[in-house]
Parts: sequence; structure tokens; C-alpha cells
Amino acid sequence: MNNKIIIASDSTCDLSEELIKKYNIQILPLNVTLGDKTYIDGVDIDADFIYDYHSKTGELPKTSAINIPTASDFFGKFTSEGHSVILFTISSEMSSTYHNCCLAAEEHENVFVVDSKNLSTGSGLLVIMAAEMAQNGLNAQEIYNNVANLTQNVDASFVIDNLEYLHKGGRCSAVAALGANLLKLKPCIVVKNGKMGVDKKYRGKFSDVLKTYVEERLTEKDDICLDHVFVTHAGCDEEIVNMVYNLVKETLPFKNVYITRAGCTISSHCGRDTLGVLFVKKTPIA
Repeated sequence: MNNKIIIASDSTCDLSEELIKKYNIQILPLNVTLGDKTYIDGVDIDADFIYDYHSKTGELPKTSAINIPTASDFFGKFTSEGHSVILFTISSEMSSTYHNCCLAAEEHENVFVVDSKNLSTGSGLLVIMAAEMAQNGLNAQEIYNNVANLTQNVDASFVIDNLEYLHKGGRCSAVAALGANLLKLKPCIVVKNGKMGVDKKYRGKFSDVLKTYVEERLTEKDDICLDHVFVTHAGCDEEIVNMVYNLVKETLPFKNVYITRAGCTISSHCGRDTLGVLFVKKTPIA
């Protein structure tokens, strides 16, 4: 990798420690507040801690955006040594992190802030692609231009087994949650234009629903880039995760199929037993 270019992301990208190390990604964490205590995402709190806290108290955490001084200090560590920095953030429609980081970037030379217009490994896909571009010798401006154009090509979606977290977080009504649970409905949440929305509602057993979901998401075979695909989950049973992993591999010849755990942000919004298959398309998603 070009050692003059630092590829970085906020902590919502949900990349595994293995991938962070492999691609030398620098992580700028958000804060997570539970009760009267604030934690650093991925440092002293993880998704399982959130699930345990919720089961004991019924309360959901609050995530807070990266502030300007924190972002500026982060950039300064690298720019002071002559590096360029490309930082990816969670969608600007979901957090003020992007806006704050842009303001912080004005205090430094050669800092590029990318609004991923996504979250979780939807952002992570762009981070990896940027790291590979750096390995191939592209300069920071070229990488920024390329990945900014690819944000509309990321296919990011998740199927949720239980609507409790969405309901408590104010993202679906009590009546809708009750009806969905009684009917065993599993909504598919998609990210489009930087926002989350319901794409489809499946019905039935979670494992059966996921089989249909994978088949439908990977239907447009000729329009899917085969370099990387993520199976990202929030505390799902290993058997279910492996089933989806194998189904993805059987459906298309992806070069790299990764299994990753969703971090605090996704877990705070969607709760346990959420799973998504995320990849990049060759053309922008309408």
C-alpha cells in the first residue's frame, strides 16, 4: 500500500479485526451511551454488551457522532507526518459525523472525507476497495473520486427477525410490530440514497426466509461485482450464518466471501438476529 495514503473509517464500517489488519485500516470510533455512562465503540463496548444491557434494563443505547475536535486530532496524527487521509463515514442522512469530519478536514491539508451513503459493511466494501486502489498506486485524489462515484453501486440490505429494537427506537409502531410478530413477518431493510427503508416483508421461519432473501438479492448475476461480498450478522446462530455463507458461495463465484459481526450501531437499531448480504453492483442502483 502507498504509505503516504491513510485509509480510514469511522467505527460503523463493521470490518473484522482481520480485515482491518490486512488492509491497514485506521478506525475512528463513535461514542455509545448506555444509561449515564459513555463508551467508545469497539474499544470498551461491543454488540453483546448492548444485548445484555437491553435484556436487563429494556433500554437501548444512544450513539453520538464524532465531534470536530476528535476528528481534527485524528487527522492531525497523520497529516503531521506528511500522509494524505481518506476517511469514510456513515451516511450523512443517518449521522452528523460526515458534516463534522468535513469541518475538521478544513484544518488540514490532503484530507478527503467520503460520505459512504451507507452503513455497516456497505461502507466497509468501499473502504476495502479504496485500500486496494492505494495498493495499486492510485493517489489520494484519484481514490476519492473513484469511491465517491461507487457509493450508489453498493447493495446493502438486512433481514430482521424481531422488530423489538426497531419499535423501541421509534422506527416502527407498536401495532406494526405486533402484527409483524404475529404473522411471523421478517422485514428486509435496504439502504438507498443514504437512508434506510423497508424493501420487502418476508413471512415464515427466519432460516427459510434467509434462503429466499439470498436467492432474490443475487438474482441479477451479470450486474454484480464478484470481488467481495459480506455476510454480516448481529448475533445470529452459527448454523444460520454458515448456511447463508454456503448459499452465497454456491450461488455466485465471489472471490472473497467474508463473515462479519455487526457492531454497535446496527445492533442498536436492529437488535440481535439480523443478517444481511452486502456487495457492489457494476451499475448504480436506481
